[in-house]
Amino acid sequence: MGFFAELKRRNVIRVAGVYIVVGWILVQVATALEESLGLPEWFDGTIVALLLIGLPVALIFAWAFELTPEGVVRTEAVPDGQSITSETGRKLDFALSIAIVALIIVIVWQSSTAPEPAATPAVPEQQASLAPGDASVAVLPFADMSSAGDQEYFADGLTEEILNLLVKADQLEVVSRTSSFQFKGTTRGIPEIADELNVRHIVEGSVRKAGSNVRVTAQLIDAVSDRHLWSETYDRPLTTENLFEIQDDVANSIFKALGEKLGLLGEIGLRAKRTTSNLDAYELFLRARALFEGRIDLDTADELLEQATALDPAFADAWAYRAATQFLMFDYGYTDLPMRTLHERGMEFAEKALASDPDNATAIAAIANIRNQQTTLGYGSYDWGETIALFTRALDIDPRNASALNWRGLTYDLVGDVERALADFQRCVDVEPYYTPCRENLHWFLADTGQDDAAMQLLRDSQNKGVSKSLYVHLALLARTGNELMFKAATNDERALRGWRRHDELYNAFRNLDADHSELAQSIVEFLDANPGRDETFKGTALMPLGYVPPVAQGYSLYTDSAKKYRKTREFREWVTKVGVVDYWREYRYPNVCRPAGDDDFECD
Repeated sequence: MGFFAELKRRNVIRVAGVYIVVGWILVQVATALEESLGLPEWFDGTIVALLLIGLPVALIFAWAFELTPEGVVRTEAVPDGQSITSETGRKLDFALSIAIVALIIVIVWQSSTAPEPAATPAVPEQQASLAPGDASVAVLPFADMSSAGDQEYFADGLTEEILNLLVKADQLEVVSRTSSFQFKGTTRGIPEIADELNVRHIVEGSVRKAGSNVRVTAQLIDAVSDRHLWSETYDRPLTTENLFEIQDDVANSIFKALGEKLGLLGEIGLRAKRTTSNLDAYELFLRARALFEGRIDLDTADELLEQATALDPAFADAWAYRAATQFLMFDYGYTDLPMRTLHERGMEFAEKALASDPDNATAIAAIANIRNQQTTLGYGSYDWGETIALFTRALDIDPRNASALNWRGLTYDLVGDVERALADFQRCVDVEPYYTPCRENLHWFLADTGQDDAAMQLLRDSQNKGVSKSLYVHLALLARTGNELMFKAATNDERALRGWRRHDELYNAFRNLDADHSELAQSIVEFLDANPGRDETFKGTALMPLGYVPPVAQGYSLYTDSAKKYRKTREFREWVTKVGVVDYWREYRYPNVCRPAGDDDFECD
């Protein structure tokens, strides 16, 4: 008798079949029990290991022994003609049939109860593996090829102007400046960059300035085929008019090349705004704008813009950026001048910009933000609806103006329109994914409105992109999600509470904000008063949830959970009444947490 036939006669194959099917069912039961009863993670693994060890034992037992009416007997000891393996085989066949039916029932049950895959919340610039549109394009920072290597600002300025022109072509999907500029100086290949930016086409180039001449080289590349669709080199005498012409020519040539490939209709005649005819003033402006965009050395930016406007008193963009630089210098700690003086100067500079260019979006937004701040601080009195309308006018002119979107969002927050504030911060992140202020504000308001998963995902994405500041994370979010280490990393920042000794208490306080933490808050106030120079924004955002009442109203996130204790104070009522916020509510709408009480009063949760 052959070996396989002997295996069959001794029911080894049947035993293996029953063992495997029953074992698989046992594994599924073990997994279900582990999840439902909260058993240790090793439980189901142990069951699998035991079953694997038991399989060869069962097979050896089936080969070596036979179950007889007298009990278990070694197969060799069963006399010829007395073996009942055929009867045992029939029983095993029946058992196997039942096991297979049970297996089918388990499989059907698992299929019907399996949870749907969890939807991943979308984060700006992180949509899952979408194919780039054929009309999508990114403009990488042009390289500075000048012998001295000192024209980086000039190359960046040219890049930004070309990008701004392409944005005006509705037929094109143009990646934002901040997204493109993250690849400045990179050695990564074009296909890799295009894949990360999710675009089909890349514009790159270089600038070489030598004496009174400039050479600009630009090319358009299809990232999928890695093929050049268009390239050109411009050698021109260095004048502002020639620079504007080069910008126009590059942008229109790119549009034409894509139009021929993609069938875009017609020529749209992209044309840069001629802001100045003074080359020295233009160069000073480009240097200042680079500092302004990076929010660094703003005092130097102000000096450069002062020189530019002295050379060309009708240079509207220089005046507009100087207007916005005034209050930003205070916000970022680049001046000792009082805010009132900076606001007066900012208004003056913005009006000069509008005298030359009545539709200058940056100047309009700067005026609106100065009105916001003057009214908030109590030495100005502007209608909130009119201020918001100014921001809206600026955005009608320049819909991608990140500063205007961020400032309008903060203004909506001041009057309690949290939904519109969130929408502006989200739109800002959509058009400028690496613009830190909007990311920070969006993170804060998502957390403050209970959208913890989205807030944490945005925070992780910001950390991954290198644009996250731990100082401005939402402390209550970290506390209620159990991120103790990150919470203490933020509170131990040198601009916050480094050197203070009660971080455990602070973490536990944020885990239970409904309790009385006035003594802890006072301890922080005394520490910060004794250590001047710490961040004022952190002071407000960290203390107000604990019930601290600031001497000057903190006009930030007043209508969400962070300020629910502050909303119950006399100081809050006096502030919203004094600065006209209540008048705005009566004319437009009340916040979700406030409502009218009688004819001339209100109440807030």
